[in-house]
Amino acid sequence: MPSVEFSVLELRVITAVLFDFGGVFTSSPFEAFAAYERARGLPENFIRGINATNPHDNAWARFERAEINLDQFDHAFAAEARARGHDVRGRDVVSLLSGELRTNMVSALRRIKEAGFKTGCITNNVPGLGADAPEDGGLYRRDVMQLFDAVLESSKLGLRKPDPRIYLRMCEVLEVEPAHCIYLDDLGINLKPARELGMTTIKVDTAEPAIRSLSTLLGLALET
Repeated sequence: MPSVEFSVLELRVITAVLFDFGGVFTSSPFEAFAAYERARGLPENFIRGINATNPHDNAWARFERAEINLDQFDHAFAAEARARGHDVRGRDVVSLLSGELRTNMVSALRRIKEAGFKTGCITNNVPGLGADAPEDGGLYRRDVMQLFDAVLESSKLGLRKPDPRIYLRMCEVLEVEPAHCIYLDDLGINLKPARELGMTTIKVDTAEPAIRSLSTLLGLALET
């Protein structure tokens, strides 16, 4: 079951549901990372380990804030990989970000919107692969992105999760209080600041348990 924060829920009125994209509406990129590692004989979780080291200022963090371009990221990530004993290019990692669309999660989003809840997407992404990029081979689907009332992208804001300011920015855009929001993400590090701001959070591993939790919290039939 996904991790859900229910504290003082009985005192809350939920008016907005906020989502991460990759790993929520698509299969997790970690699955692609693992397949890449197995195919090349790399240690398990090697790529995740690089991204978890100095997480606010490493190559990945700077790329998601658009502080460096793809060529610079390619070299910077490769240097971080070599420091850990293996050769992995940054471009290789970027190519692994697309996942399979979870159509049941998209259906749940449509029902949430139809029920009158505000919807937002807070996504960490990289220059050139944002929500307005060509769909062929990309992470985002235009028909899905149009279902959100607002989309905030790290590469356009120069601000990325888990910085609390990006969650507060979404609340400002949607004109809601954090305590009236549910936030879904596949990473605990990104859920923690949302929870500390007063949001109800759901950790997404697979779609079905997360949708069941949303159904309970919203009082809506979301499961297909």
